[in-house]
Amino acid sequence: MSLHVKILGAGPDLVLLHGWAMHSDIWDGVRDRLAQHFRLHLVDLPGHGSSPACESGTLQCVVDAVAEILPASCIVCGWSLGGQVAVELALRMPERVSKLVLVSTTPCFVKRADWQWGMEVAMLQLFMKNLKRDYATTLDQFLTLQVRGSSDTTAVLAQLRASFSQEGKPDEISLQTGLQILLTTDLRKKIENINQPVMLLHGENDVITNPAAAKWMHRQLHNSELLMLPGCGHALFLSHPDQFIASLVQTV
Repeated sequence: MSLHVKILGAGPDLVLLHGWAMHSDIWDGVRDRLAQHFRLHLVDLPGHGSSPACESGTLQCVVDAVAEILPASCIVCGWSLGGQVAVELALRMPERVSKLVLVSTTPCFVKRADWQWGMEVAMLQLFMKNLKRDYATTLDQFLTLQVRGSSDTTAVLAQLRASFSQEGKPDEISLQTGLQILLTTDLRKKIENINQPVMLLHGENDVITNPAAAKWMHRQLHNSELLMLPGCGHALFLSHPDQFIASLVQTV
């Protein structure tokens, strides 16, 4: 499989991995300023944007596909689902992933008996069912959830909708696969095995990935920094681009 990757800028290699249902154009608002500091690799994950879908609907298949296009030494920045992919890449290829930036990321998306900082399983299953029934409305509800808690919801939602519509709708099977990955993935036991420096960026008002999950990861990681942004929801690089860019530049 050959993923669609846009490369621009000059400097240390920085790989940007978007979240579920999105594509690499989601970074447009910060792309040009980041390209002044980094050689950017803007990746469309399998089944999103211009990339073909995975043959098997697993996180490992997604990780395998991204691993093929990783530069020799790079910083990997993942947002939400992209953050879970970034964690697996860091563990599998420590010689190529020098640093991690995890944006609005959780090691376990759903609630479990020993994990209270996740979404109710029934809610995610309902979301999967609604996606089949009414694709457009369900995705718009998801975009609205992403900006909840942000200090400027109208502007951020407009950016999300504009970016989402740029590439046309993503592959529906890949969306269902992505939800299944979120439903089943649990990276908690792996987190402490990450030895690279990690920057954790999270909105204090994120209703999709609980801020407490970022605090938990901060405690487990050997070498991490946590920045919690007030007045901020799930899409913090849209609502707080200056802080996002400054944090990434700081990793160099």
